[in-house]
Formats: sequence, C-alpha cells, structure tokens
Amino acid sequence: LEDGVLIAPAPYSNPAAYYFPTALRMHSVEVLKGAPLLRHGPQTTGGVVNMVSTPIPDDNSGSIGFRYGQHNEMDLLASWGGRNGAFGYLVETAQRRSDGFKDIDRSSNDTGYDIADYVVKLGWESERHSLLFKAQYSEETSDETYLGLTDADFRRDRNRRYGLSSIDVMDNDHQGYSLTYQTGLGDNVTMTATGYYNEFARDWFKLSGGGNLVNAANGGDLQAQGILDGSIDADGLSYKHNNREYESRGLDINFDVELGSHQLALGGRAHRDEMDRFQPVEYFDQINGELVFVEIKEPTGSDNRLEQADALSFWAVDSWQVNDALNLNLALRYEDVESWRKQYADPGRDVLDSRRGNSSSEWLPGASFTYDLGDNWQVLAGVHRGFSPLGGGARRNEDPETSTNWEAGVRYRGSWFVEAIGFYSDFDNKTENCSNASPCSDGATSGSFNTGEATIAGLELQAGTSFDVGSVAIPLDAMYTYTEAEISRDNSEEGFSKGDRLASVPENVFSLRMGLETAFGWNNYVVAKYIDEMCMDVGCNNGGTKFDRSEDLFVLDLISRFDLNESMTLYLKFDNVLDEQAIVSRQPDGARPNKPRTASLGFDWTF
Repeated sequence: LEDGVLIAPAPYSNPAAYYFPTALRMHSVEVLKGAPLLRHGPQTTGGVVNMVSTPIPDDNSGSIGFRYGQHNEMDLLASWGGRNGAFGYLVETAQRRSDGFKDIDRSSNDTGYDIADYVVKLGWESERHSLLFKAQYSEETSDETYLGLTDADFRRDRNRRYGLSSIDVMDNDHQGYSLTYQTGLGDNVTMTATGYYNEFARDWFKLSGGGNLVNAANGGDLQAQGILDGSIDADGLSYKHNNREYESRGLDINFDVELGSHQLALGGRAHRDEMDRFQPVEYFDQINGELVFVEIKEPTGSDNRLEQADALSFWAVDSWQVNDALNLNLALRYEDVESWRKQYADPGRDVLDSRRGNSSSEWLPGASFTYDLGDNWQVLAGVHRGFSPLGGGARRNEDPETSTNWEAGVRYRGSWFVEAIGFYSDFDNKTENCSNASPCSDGATSGSFNTGEATIAGLELQAGTSFDVGSVAIPLDAMYTYTEAEISRDNSEEGFSKGDRLASVPENVFSLRMGLETAFGWNNYVVAKYIDEMCMDVGCNNGGTKFDRSEDLFVLDLISRFDLNESMTLYLKFDNVLDEQAIVSRQPDGARPNKPRTASLGFDWTF
C-alpha cells in the first residue's frame, strides 16, 4: 500500500508486475501483521506494508536531501509545502541516477538507472470535513538485464556482464491519483472514502533464453560459453519487448466507530485492474562479438493478450479493550474475485486464440489478543485465514492460495525491549506467482503455479536497548529469524515430496545495528546483515546441485552523521564496507551478485 491505497499495478490480475514506489520519498513505513491485517488485502498471509508519503507540513517549510557517491550515484529529494487557513499543499520530487557497478563486454553502455518522481498534494480541512487530493508521476530508465553469469565467470569477475546484454534496457512510467474525503458522522463515527486510479506502462527490452546458454556452459558446453563470451557467432538471438500496460482503479469506504471499549472498522472496496500485453520480438545475429539486427516479429499467442480482474471486498474489524490488561482483536474479511484472460492469434487482435477465466470467493476470519502481565511483560497470540489471488491467467478449476496462520509470543519492555514470536502457516495449496524475473518452479514465466500443501514455520527474535558511557549513548538493536518452509504432503502430479524446501525462503536471517551517539551531534552507526542461502526451485535440498541455490551473505554498512546546526546534517556512508559479494540469486538467467563496496556523502537541510 501507499498511503493506504493498493499500489501494485494489478494486485488481482497480475500480482507479480514489476513496480515499487520510490522509497526515497517515503516519510515512514507501517507494518501490520496478525488478525488486524484483514482490514486490508488482497494478500492476507504474511502481513501488510503501508508506505506513508511525505505529509503536508503545518507551516510553510521545505527540505532538501542530497547524496552523491561512487559509480556516479546521485539521490535528490526536495519538497516544499505549508498551510494557509483551511488549505494546504505539498510539492515534492525525488531524482535518482547511477551508472551502475557492472561492466559490459565490448561496450561502454551504463548498467545503472535514471529515475524521476514527482508528487503534488492539495488539502482542505474544516471542523468536521477534510479533502486530500494526491497526484504522482514517475519515469524510469534502467539498463538492466535478465542475463546473469556462469559460476566460473562469476568467480573471475562477479561484476561482469556479457556483451549479449548490451542492448537490454527497461523504460517505464507510472501515474497515480487519489482523492480522500473524511467526515465525522456524529461524535463516535468517522467515515473515510478514497477513490484511486493508477497507470503503469513498461517496456523491458532484453535477451530471451539466455538462461539456456548459462545452464549449458555451467555443464561444460564450450560452444555455449563461446557465444556468451562473444568468441563464437550465433544466429537468431531473440530480444523481446516485454511491453505491458496496467490500470487499476477502485473506491474504498471505511467507517471507524467508537462504541465504549470497542474500536470498530467497517467497510468495503470495489476494485478493477487489468493488463494489456503486446510483446514484439526482435532478432539479432552475433557476428564477431557484435549484435546485428535481422528482423522483428509481431506478437501472437501468450505475447498478445488481455487480462482483467474485478474484486469486491468487505471487512469488519473490532479492537476490544476488554479490561486494562486484555486487548482482543476480532476480524472478518470477504473477497470475491472474477478474472479472465483473452489471448490473440494475430497482431491486430481479430482472431481469438484462447480464453480462460476464474472466480473465487473466500471468507477470511481472524482473532488475536495481547495480555499485559504487569508493567513489563506482555503475551500475545492470534490466528487468521490467509488468501492470495491467482491472477488473470488462472483457469476455471484452479483454487486461490489459502492458509491458516498462527502466531504466539512474548514481549518485555523495560531497560531492554525483547520480543520472541513463533509463527506457523499451514497452506492448503501454496502458489507461486510466475514472471520472467522469477520463474515458477515448473519453469513458467506467467500466471501461477500450485505447489500443493506446504507449511512455513519459524521464530522471530528482537532485542534492543541503549547504554550510556559517559556522554556517549550506545543504541543496540538485533533481529534474528529462523524459518522452515517445506512441502508438507507428497505431490506426485508436480513431482514434489514431503520435506522439499520451498523456493526463495532463507532459513536464517540476522541483523545487528549499533551506534555511537555524542552530545555534540556526531553520530556513528554500524549495521551488520546476514542472509542464508535459498533454494531457487522447490526441493533443492533433496538431490539438487549447487546451481539450484544461492549463497549465504554477510554485509557490513557504516554511516557517520554530523549535525552542523539545527537545520543541516552532513553524512558519510559506506555500503558493504568489507566488499563481500556472493551469488544472491540465480533467477532468471544465471548467477547475480549483490552491490559491491560503495562510498557516498550527502546532506539533509530543512528550511
């Protein structure tokens, strides 16, 4: 969500679409888990992330944040806003660019990105009514590719890119509009209505099938390795315009009601989203290490299709303060989804190649509680029904992903904050959303794939405190998560066995943040992060090879900040100060590294 609005380009018909708001311009991030997340949706399994954009300031004021670093990285965030009587306004822009940290064989092309993002907010408030209009527009050019490296080439130069990817590039733009009206209906009822509309268009032009060359070269095929190196000519290399346009629109109405010890949220949402896929393919020959254009083929079949979903949702959530110690949350959500796909046999869309559709409706209940055991200790537990729509490519006989999700834990608040929460999710039919960037375990790059019954269970641990040593404060925060994610029942149809690990779920994740904060405004922080290896496909733990999994990774970041005065802060930052790089992914087409050591400096100025 962004400001409470569904922000994925097509969360029902194409939940794997490649768009994420510019994090640089976000004011804060809200995370909601357990039964209360059923107020939102459509995905209700793991949690809700709501990114809150910069609010309209109470007084006329502005801010500028700027950072410049290696590889010509540059971030700029500038905003100005204020209020005049009942009216308020905000204008903001985020500008990001980089040349990238990879080098392409036989090419001087960049491997970075250029992003421009603009936001305007207009607000009006009276004693009982308010209106907020928000408009956002962004555009991006990323010199990115699906093509990774063979393991041997990764060991020699992990920041290399093959010349076959020299012309790969993504262009996209996004625009979003929302209008929120809020009014008090008596002393105990507040109504909030939000209408929203989003468009996202993208064309990712890139090599198709490069993974076959990488896999063959990993297996010792010298011809495949020569094609990757550019020393062997190749005919008929296909470069697809992954060209898609998305629209989403809807109306969300919620009533917040205070009834004594009960805080109720009652409402509903009508939503529609759609995707138009029209993907021509250009063919090139590689001759003497150079790419030579041959022809273009207009799209048919799966490269020429429309998908749409209509969804109607209702919810009722009650936060009940039973007594001073016990808070009880009761939630119920209803999702009704109708989706379809039309696929065409000709570029002009005069001949229908195929049509499919799917409908599903689910009641999603949940309950959770917190109970205070005195001033410092609190216990908590909850259970709720999880749901995830299949997308517009689902067939009539396919069911959406559903699960039963349990959690229980304990918290301590004192000189330390300590939290331990165990979780257990039991999936009736675990599904994967398929895309070219993240193919499903059956190799599909669109639609969804059902892996059958599965469980995801684990433990989350957090601890934080602050020590004072003379005039220096030492804040300390640590987090550890253990996760066991596996098939829970043999699935002979797909070839999975009980105990097969699920894809893309690390077993161990750890982070540690420690600071040195001085009385005169010079603050220093170190952040250590560890992520375990992951299966790239289901079942890599049972008969898989090293090519079926990523590598574990430890990264250390440093940042030093100095408050020049009340309105100006200077900082110096080192990402991955130990320059540790590993294979963090093998999808879609070969081994990929994390970012190398990168230094940058910047400032934050408010006025």
